[in-house]
Amino acid sequence: SDPEIQIVVAHERINHNGNPAKTFLQYLSKINVFDIDRIAVTGRHFKNSLNLSSISESEAVEYALLEVLKNDSPPDVVISCGGETQLVYKIGQNGCIESVLSGNKCASGTGEFFLQQIRRLGLNVTEAAKKAAKGKPYQIAGRCSVFCKSDCTHALNKGEPVENIVSGLCSMMADKIDSLIKDLPCKKVFVIGGGVLNTGLVSIIKKRYKKTIIPEYASVFEAYGTALWSLKNPCLEI
Repeated sequence: SDPEIQIVVAHERINHNGNPAKTFLQYLSKINVFDIDRIAVTGRHFKNSLNLSSISESEAVEYALLEVLKNDSPPDVVISCGGETQLVYKIGQNGCIESVLSGNKCASGTGEFFLQQIRRLGLNVTEAAKKAAKGKPYQIAGRCSVFCKSDCTHALNKGEPVENIVSGLCSMMADKIDSLIKDLPCKKVFVIGGGVLNTGLVSIIKKRYKKTIIPEYASVFEAYGTALWSLKNPCLEI
């Protein structure tokens, strides 16, 4: 394929439910790997278990960012709302990453934790986002996932409307992002990661950071960047 022609034919998000190896093998069983010219992977730990070309998440974000920007001005920060982490990338004027800010290892602000809590409420992401838009945020502790879960349980037991609980969860997640950004300039903000599917969270971020943009392929941004990298670099044979 021509490296100058960068067209995404298809993309897919699959929840691995804590077992990326099983999910990856199941996905490979559905496709014809011999039709693939090049393959590369990214991620935090699982990529190291594969005998495939790989790049870091930061590299992948940078490749994708430079591609979607074209000649446009770069954002000040890129907020990554992932299933396992929340990250903030500080972006330089050249569109490259200058630094990466991450919170503690507490799961309370992550997408997976949000999914766990809304499942307990009998909701999927779409339903939860609709309810969050109607709710008044219930105060939920974000410093610890145990306290956060306890707050949700207590609110539910005392009859707090579900929309207020979900709205509170989204506000708590946005607060954790704010704590990462702190005093960084934020005239222009990109939001990426699976968290962009949580429109309740995105709505709060947009209210706090006026020029908030959801770039193309935001929910699979790292995968997109990795695919772009594989077009321009030699990869291990499959």
